[in-house]
Amino acid sequence: MAVRGTSSRSGRTSEPARRFDLILRGGRVIDPAQGIDSVNDVAILDGKIARIAPRVEGRARKVADVRACVVTPGLIDTHAHVYEHVTGTFGMNPDLVGTRAGVTTVVDQGGAAALTLQGFRKFIVEPARTRVYTFVSNYLVGGLSGHRYVALYGPGGIDVGETVRAIEKNRDLIKGIKCHAELGGYSRWGLETLRLAKKASRETKVPVYIHLGRLWKEADGTDIDPDRIMAEVVPLLDPGDVLAHPFTRHAGAFVSREGKVHPLVFEALDRGVRIDIGRGGHMSFDTARLALDAGLRPFTIGADIHGYTITRADWHGEWTGDTAKRKRGQPARGIGGASVFSLVQVMNELLALGFPLPEVIRMATANAATMLGLEDEIGTLATGSAADVSVLRLEEGDWMLEDCLGVRISARQRLHPRYVLRAGAFENVDSPLLHS
Repeated sequence: MAVRGTSSRSGRTSEPARRFDLILRGGRVIDPAQGIDSVNDVAILDGKIARIAPRVEGRARKVADVRACVVTPGLIDTHAHVYEHVTGTFGMNPDLVGTRAGVTTVVDQGGAAALTLQGFRKFIVEPARTRVYTFVSNYLVGGLSGHRYVALYGPGGIDVGETVRAIEKNRDLIKGIKCHAELGGYSRWGLETLRLAKKASRETKVPVYIHLGRLWKEADGTDIDPDRIMAEVVPLLDPGDVLAHPFTRHAGAFVSREGKVHPLVFEALDRGVRIDIGRGGHMSFDTARLALDAGLRPFTIGADIHGYTITRADWHGEWTGDTAKRKRGQPARGIGGASVFSLVQVMNELLALGFPLPEVIRMATANAATMLGLEDEIGTLATGSAADVSVLRLEEGDWMLEDCLGVRISARQRLHPRYVLRAGAFENVDSPLLHS
């Protein structure tokens, strides 16, 4: 992309040329919120979208040639783990998975809790170049040390009143509640933790985001039928609640042991419940095909990048962990199998599974903003909205993508982030989590 200054004139003397800070010139603009998918210029002024048109005339401090690129509203990752350090090796740096990876907004899922939220605001949200929100943990301890200590996550570790107070005082930051309905917890407490999450959810009128599929090992001496869980979960849900991990390789989620999507899932969707992919260490291409063939379409993407599924990179871009250090720019290597590198890589997996490009972009922009209740602020390039913009290159070629079980599928297209604007300002796109 060429960026240059300009002092071009409109040629009119009766009406002065309009001035902009930046014009993105000639890209394929895909903004599902406005129904736009065509070649346009995007003009930006004072950190806001000023105009979209086939040709924007006027003066601009900078003009960027993006004719070979796809221009979208800033990408939104609806499932991140960015309470760095506090959640141990589980937590990533917010800018590593955010602006540096072509993503302008990330939503931390369950790292922060009522007892740790102010630290999250002070040390994560405020310093980040990326826009950061949270679905606050249902548990008082949140994601301390990456949820390793199972005993902390039972009903005794939940205080509905504290969660409600935290939400009421921090609505600018908190957009929902993160909770679980998975085999390990179910073997110990049934769905009591989800019921408590729903109590707080209904008092504050925010959605819950529910992890399905195995997280913890079942309690000793228990023998749980994983297909019972969905039947008990669905009656507890309200419109706007989110079920996560539809393509998971683990039992106790969307697809039964007989290889069929639970009919109750479609009943939940009819009632306004939404589905987030939450890729992380869950992705099974075979499960994805079963779900898609049954007509299941996720609403949002959610990369679910965390230090348990990738070889972790620190702020400086040097690799740390059990493997030898590698320099910035080299692709991540998985721990125990293939891993997701970035939100854009999950988008590439969806393209390879047959999703059309505009639908993938809708999931990562307009739908994600709707999930957060922020559709009037982000997820769109509408005039007056924040100038959060992702500029992507759509490449043609021949690649192989691998899921968490080692199953591979071929890809003929892939997106690669080239530039990102956060409130109208260019940010470096140099995350080592990106594919080369």
